[in-house]
Amino acid sequence: MVEKRESMLSELDYTKAQLVFFYIIVLLSLDVLNPVKIFLHVFPAIAPWHIASLAIGCMVYTFIVNLRPLIYFSTKVFFHSILSIFFNDVQVVGRENIPKYGPVLFTANHANQFMDGLMIMCTCQRTISYLVAEKSWNRQVIGHLAWAMGGVPVKRAQDSAKKGAGSITVAAESSDDDVVHIVGKGTKFSTELNVGDKIRFPKSALGIKVANIVNDEIMCLKVEDGVLDAVAAQPFPEYVTFDILPHVDQKDVFKNVLDKLASGGTIGIFPEGGSHDRTDLLPLKVGVALIAYSELEKDGISVPIVPVGLNYFRAHRFRGKATVEFGSPTYIEPGTLKDYQKGGADKRRVCNSLLTRIENSMRSVIVSVPDYETMQVIHAARRLYREDGIRQTAEERQDMGRRFAEGYKRMLLSVNGEPPQEWLDLQSRLLAYQKELTALGIRDYQVVGLDYEEAELGDGPPQGETVLHRMNIVGHITHLLFVGTLAALPAIFLNLPVGLASRIYSNRRRKAALAASKVKVKGYDVMLSERVLCSIILVPTLWLTYAALLFFFTNLDGPSMAVCVTSFPLFSYWSIMAAESGMVDVKDLRPYVMKLIPSARRRLTALPATRKALRKDLRKMIRLIGPSLGELYYEKQLDWQKITLETRKMTSSTELESKKDE
Repeated sequence: MVEKRESMLSELDYTKAQLVFFYIIVLLSLDVLNPVKIFLHVFPAIAPWHIASLAIGCMVYTFIVNLRPLIYFSTKVFFHSILSIFFNDVQVVGRENIPKYGPVLFTANHANQFMDGLMIMCTCQRTISYLVAEKSWNRQVIGHLAWAMGGVPVKRAQDSAKKGAGSITVAAESSDDDVVHIVGKGTKFSTELNVGDKIRFPKSALGIKVANIVNDEIMCLKVEDGVLDAVAAQPFPEYVTFDILPHVDQKDVFKNVLDKLASGGTIGIFPEGGSHDRTDLLPLKVGVALIAYSELEKDGISVPIVPVGLNYFRAHRFRGKATVEFGSPTYIEPGTLKDYQKGGADKRRVCNSLLTRIENSMRSVIVSVPDYETMQVIHAARRLYREDGIRQTAEERQDMGRRFAEGYKRMLLSVNGEPPQEWLDLQSRLLAYQKELTALGIRDYQVVGLDYEEAELGDGPPQGETVLHRMNIVGHITHLLFVGTLAALPAIFLNLPVGLASRIYSNRRRKAALAASKVKVKGYDVMLSERVLCSIILVPTLWLTYAALLFFFTNLDGPSMAVCVTSFPLFSYWSIMAAESGMVDVKDLRPYVMKLIPSARRRLTALPATRKALRKDLRKMIRLIGPSLGELYYEKQLDWQKITLETRKMTSSTELESKKDE
């Protein structure tokens, strides 16, 4: 975990706290310097309990007055410990983009369910209140933690979704540009729906607003952004089922949010509406734009909208990695307020325009690609393109990943989605190389070390580097045995039961979430959150169980038992760190263990040459197509909001031309 201390206290505050702590130690150690003892000596009529009672009263008053900030700070400390356990590394980029004072709206992608809120909370110095789905707010543990974080519950239409009676299709004579005419069969539009409610087609996450209800079998849907695409994706004129999403009045929520912003507070929003495990953003909900315009209209404050990119590596796995990137703020253009106040089409236009700018800013702090296979290609290309042995910073990794992702999308657009065979062949080789690494259980950086194999298999005597390399293997084995011995006992008794139970529980929750979702691919976005929730309950339960066993079945006295119980967290954390250190050794030793298998040995021996050829061809391809990408290829510093906007415009232009050709 990097920059942990700075995210909790400023460097100056941390230094002050240290000085005050040591000063108190000095006062308590020497009676001659203790001001309380000196005061009691001067005024013997005052008893020590008088001062103690006064101090306790002041403490209680201070605690009550500052209850909310103290609860928030305590919750933040607790979540810091959670992140340090469940993540191997969390790095922060762009913290200087966060305004130090005044209201702020944080808009983040939603890739890891409840962990997303914790990640922003623990890496941002501002006190953040999140908009939390009422469904999550009502859950045990989650609801209590959301309250401690100052969350604002929001009722979502999709949480109250229900199946509509019968089936529907689009009317053949539908010609109105403002509405889509819907015809039902066995439907009950008049009783099940109201104007303002929404319906949702199968395998679609978009809610489409009901504009008019004629009778039980005829109604009209309002044409808004994405509606025509959602209609085109259905097998009309065949009849399909549909879901009903009742209208939700959010007036009270908006009032609470605006009051908090007006007082200089900060609000965290996930505009996609729900978590998912896709490789790109879902369509954003308009709520964030309405909040920003409402605050400008009500209090005359143009709230900075700061995008937050949550970039996870092995997000659903224990001890994964994450990079949190804060981007440059987006502001409302003041001249558009008049259009917003007019309402109707003008209001929709300016809100959609702001929403587009917010989406571009969010894309500027993540690496977005169309699908998981493309993500694999991007990651493999980035690793092969960079120089071996050079450790990139989080900012450099993000920058290079976005260059490859945006470059890939632009090249695909330039060839109308039909890349040349040379490009397809290189992409297939990159995927095959990545699959081979996965099958053998090794990483790309380990392939570089396999070059030592050539020296070991040669006819001449071992070279100096080879001898050192063999000594390093012995060192790995020795270290593995050492940390494994130290970690074995606490890991078996303190961590293994919780680990197994949380894995089973999280997998069940993943399957349930996947079955209930219209947007999840595999449901991996819920797994880590559910493991954390399960662990928060099981870990103290396990410790209390062991404490009860010690109390009833041993002869330990009170102090000895207290030492044992209070040592549980230390031993548990130590076993995690030791086990992780041992796993590093296991991964480093895996190639040499695999060499004992003849078929695997041949595959391992061929990997360095494969990697060199891939790297050479990849760099050749980049040198060939790079100049056509302009600033993506040449410039060292890029305005990523501008880049993502240009890519979006190119995509829209290409799609429009394709529709004209059709």
